Amino acid sequence: MALHFTREEFAERQQRAMAKMESLGLSALLIFRQESAYYLTGFDSFGFVFFQCLVLCSDGRLFLLTRAPDYRQAQLTSVINEIHIWRDGAGVDPTRDLKALLQSKGLAGKKLGVEYDSYGLTGHNCKRLENQLAGFANLVDASHLVSYLRMQKSPSEIAYHRRAAQLADSALTTALPLIKAGGDEGEILAKMQGAVLAGGGDYSGNPFIIGANRHALLCRTKSGRDILQQNDQLTLEWAGVYRMYHAAMMRTMVVGKINPIQAKYFDIACETLQACEASLKVGNIMGEVYQAHCDILDKNGLSGHRLNACGYAMGALFQPNWMDFLMFYQNNPYILQENECFFLHIIIMDSDNNIAMCVGRSSLVGVRGANVLSHLPLSMTA
Repeated sequence: MALHFTREEFAERQQRAMAKMESLGLSALLIFRQESAYYLTGFDSFGFVFFQCLVLCSDGRLFLLTRAPDYRQAQLTSVINEIHIWRDGAGVDPTRDLKALLQSKGLAGKKLGVEYDSYGLTGHNCKRLENQLAGFANLVDASHLVSYLRMQKSPSEIAYHRRAAQLADSALTTALPLIKAGGDEGEILAKMQGAVLAGGGDYSGNPFIIGANRHALLCRTKSGRDILQQNDQLTLEWAGVYRMYHAAMMRTMVVGKINPIQAKYFDIACETLQACEASLKVGNIMGEVYQAHCDILDKNGLSGHRLNACGYAMGALFQPNWMDFLMFYQNNPYILQENECFFLHIIIMDSDNNIAMCVGRSSLVGVRGANVLSHLPLSMTA
C-alpha cells in the first residue's frame, strides 16, 4: 500500500480530530477537503473534483462515499476500510446516497460538522447537500477543524518538508544556467519541474510561476512563454513537493546589468524577509510577522508597491493551489507554535518603474525565530 505514514500516526490524528469533535458536540464530520482526507487516512486522489465525502464519526467509525474510479485508489493509498460507491447517471444526486449512509449509521437527528470551505464541495453540491439533509440532521460549519490540527507537524511531516525544500533548491540550481539572454522560459520551467520529479517529488498544488520583463510583476501563472533578453528581470515562484508536502520559494532574477533601483529593492527585500523570519517564533501572532514586513517596506517608501499579505502556511496540499488557509495579514491573531511550516514572501511590484523584486522561502517556526529550510543564498543573479 502507498502509505506514507504509519497506521499508528493516522490513528493518533483521527483521535485528535474526534476529541475536537466531542468538544463541539459533533456526532460526525463530513469531510470534503482533500487535504483533510489525506491527513487523516492517507487517501490520495484528485477525485474530489466530483462529489466525494469521507465521514469520521465521534466513535471512530470511518467510511467513504466516492465514484468507482476512486475505489481502488482508496484501497491502495489509505487506511479506509469501508468504501461506498455512487453510480454515474442522468439526474443522479449523490447526496441521496450520502443521506442513506448517514441514516444507516444512526446519524439522523444528530449534529454534523461540514467542511464547507473546500474545493471538494462546490456551490452546486452544497445546495444539494443542504436540501437533502434539511430536517434530517443539524449541520454546522466545521471547515477548519482538521485544518488547525494539520498546522503543527509531526517528525515525519517535518522530514517531508525538509526533503521538499531540498527539491526546491535543486529546481533553482538546475535552472540557473538557463537564466541568461536567449534563455527560454519553457526550458527553465522544464528543468525546474524535472528536478523535482527526478528527485522523487510530486507535482505541486499550483503551476510554477514565471514571468520576464513586465510579466515579472505578475503573481500568477499565464499561458505563453518568452525568450529572455539582455537586462530582463525574471520572477520565479515554485515549490519542491515531497509526499504532497510543499516548500515554496520565490526569486526575482536579473539578466545582465543590475540597475540602482533593482539593487536598492533587493537589499530592502532581503532585510524585510530576514525581519519577518526573526518574528516567526513561538508565541508571536501572525499579525506581528506581517507588521515587520510593513515596517521596513513602508519606511523605505514602498507602501504602494507591496501586497496586503506576506505569506501563508505550508503543508500537504492539492490542486488548485499550494496555499494553506492561514495567511500573514494585518492583525491576524493566530499564535505561532513550534514546528509549523510557513512560506514567507516579500513582493515588491513597482509598476511606475516596471521593476519587480521578490524573495521568498519556507521555514519552520522555531523558539528563537525561523528555521529556514532552503540552503541557497538570497541572490538576484544567476
